[in-house]
Amino acid sequence: MRRDVQVTAADIARLAGVGRAAVSNWRRRHDDFPEPVGGTATSPAFSLGEIRAWLLSHGDGRELPPDEWLWQDLRAVADDDELAGLIADLGAFLVYTHRRGGDWTDLAAGDDATVAAELPGRVRQVIGAFPASLAADAVPLVRSIAALAAERGAPDAFEFLCERYFEVHSRRVYLTPPEIVALSLDLAGIDTRTHARTVHDTGSDTRNDTRSDAGSAARTVFDPACGAGGFLAGALDRLPGARVTGQDADRTTARLTAVRLALRTENADIRTGDSLRADAFPGDSADVVVSNPPFNDRGWGYEELTADPRWEYGLPPRMESELAWVQHALAHLKTDGIAVLLMPPAVGNRRSGRRIRAQLLRRGALRAVVALPAGSVPNVAVALTLWILRRPAEARTPSHVLMVDTSAHPDDYAEVAVAAWREFTEGRELDEPGVSRSVPLVDLLDDEVDLTPARYLSTASEDLSPERVTGARNRVVDLLRVLAELVPVTTTEPRDLTLVPLSELLRRGMLTVQQQAPTRPGETSEVPDGSAVLTAEDVVAGRPASGKTPERAVQREIVTRPGDVAVPQVVRVPVARVLTQGGAVLGTHLHLLRPDPEMLDPDFLAGFLCSSSNLRHYSSMSTNIRVDVRRAEVPLLPIEEQRAYGEAFRRLAAFESALRQAAELGENLIQLTADGLTHGSVRPCDDNDVKGNP
Repeated sequence: MRRDVQVTAADIARLAGVGRAAVSNWRRRHDDFPEPVGGTATSPAFSLGEIRAWLLSHGDGRELPPDEWLWQDLRAVADDDELAGLIADLGAFLVYTHRRGGDWTDLAAGDDATVAAELPGRVRQVIGAFPASLAADAVPLVRSIAALAAERGAPDAFEFLCERYFEVHSRRVYLTPPEIVALSLDLAGIDTRTHARTVHDTGSDTRNDTRSDAGSAARTVFDPACGAGGFLAGALDRLPGARVTGQDADRTTARLTAVRLALRTENADIRTGDSLRADAFPGDSADVVVSNPPFNDRGWGYEELTADPRWEYGLPPRMESELAWVQHALAHLKTDGIAVLLMPPAVGNRRSGRRIRAQLLRRGALRAVVALPAGSVPNVAVALTLWILRRPAEARTPSHVLMVDTSAHPDDYAEVAVAAWREFTEGRELDEPGVSRSVPLVDLLDDEVDLTPARYLSTASEDLSPERVTGARNRVVDLLRVLAELVPVTTTEPRDLTLVPLSELLRRGMLTVQQQAPTRPGETSEVPDGSAVLTAEDVVAGRPASGKTPERAVQREIVTRPGDVAVPQVVRVPVARVLTQGGAVLGTHLHLLRPDPEMLDPDFLAGFLCSSSNLRHYSSMSTNIRVDVRRAEVPLLPIEEQRAYGEAFRRLAAFESALRQAAELGENLIQLTADGLTHGSVRPCDDNDVKGNP
């Protein structure tokens, strides 16, 4: 039974094959454009049936994208709880057409009743997960997906449906970024350049064993928390003949992944269940284990798994589910197999896990820790790490462990990590300051067993040269001299200021106020990809725009101008910045005030907005403040007096910036001097050296 579902402006743009701005123009220009039936004022929703009729009547011969219409047809025949099952059924049908295309061509020549009667049995002969019966009125939908598969290939057609489903259900399934998938496979030795699996033994005796794709290499890849199957699909792209296995606790996700991989190979096995509590592959071993397992899982099964034989390196503490996943991965590795797991940084330094970390090191299981840059894994508050593990042929204590920190290389972190790992596996001793180092095992096996890479990296000797230390000292001294000149001069004569709400200034046309909204799942932004985005963090830090689209997805293209006043909506201390540069797109969680410079001085406005007197008009949120600029009060003064106030506020802002810079330079000077003294590049001055110096 077909439902009339609701679609957003972004959905309409996709259905029409146009940009979202065109939909906004249609709404303004065409009186017969359908009215919203739901949603909000900023993100209205429309009836799919009404939009379908309108687009068909105003198509002007324009070809409409069949894949987007098919997706909306699926939404119309299945609710959210049934949609994933329907997509999986259609995927199973695509597996059948992919493997027995001629059989489907013959069957499709019949009428819908014949197809409905014959198709279930034929699909189930190829892939068992398919309904035993099919209604005749469902056959047109089957024919539509077959037509899409004929146009773009069965795997790509199913990828499209999965992509749209995951967009709508982004909270149900977390997709590991493709860059992390590619890096993990590179580190695991599944090399995209040679289609070969390289197995490295990096114990005390180093040996390399590169086995060709056509040779005798056992090619099995396992992901115990496979989710949407990104790691396994990536492995198949590089090694088409590999056997891939995976398990996921979510039944719906596991079924979609099973179909997704079945369209790539007949050698995939995906099962449902909690890998820690109910291992679906007991006794199976793989050459490679790659995974992004759940973090901070307090209910991973500590009580019922106390005596589990997988805990070869020690019983994981109740609060250390990640160490359970590490040992589960090792239990499924063949001798000399490689595992690469995405881990939160706390796993490397929590006190409760130090004994297991020590055992992993002593027995040669943990070979490297790679710290990733912040933001390389979206929607995660901390910078994650990759642990590289192996199952050694014998208990053998290695001499060194590789530590890599790629945080200073956000644009090429993958290349940096892979290069360091390859050099390490070739037996070279690494010591690239600030990036990588082969750390002696004895340095790691202290009371803490801290596996944070940055802790063990050396500092470049040239960075500690006497010239650099002296230069830093001179910059601090010069800046301290300038600070006194920046303090604004004020009189001691008080005056009464009559304050009015900002809303009064708005009413008089002295300024405008704008806000940004983020894009919602399925929506298309009006902002071109790659545009610079001014973030709330930028305003607080007083720096230029640092964000980029589409990572910082916003709905509208609100472009900043010099003289605009940006005010973060949630802060610890009220902040208002006058922008000296324009051209960036306004980010979310910001107010943008644009004063008329002939009526309202920007610095005058900013100074009063973040003053303590306006705190009473803002809302408290525990340690933060929610700023509603419309409730703030500003005095009404002649423009000449405003500019005098504005000059004083500008001097204060310059003083604040210089003071912050002096603090940063001072901290840098302290560290440089201390490092220079300890490394021997500089020495303490005696009394004669000090004389005559400023």
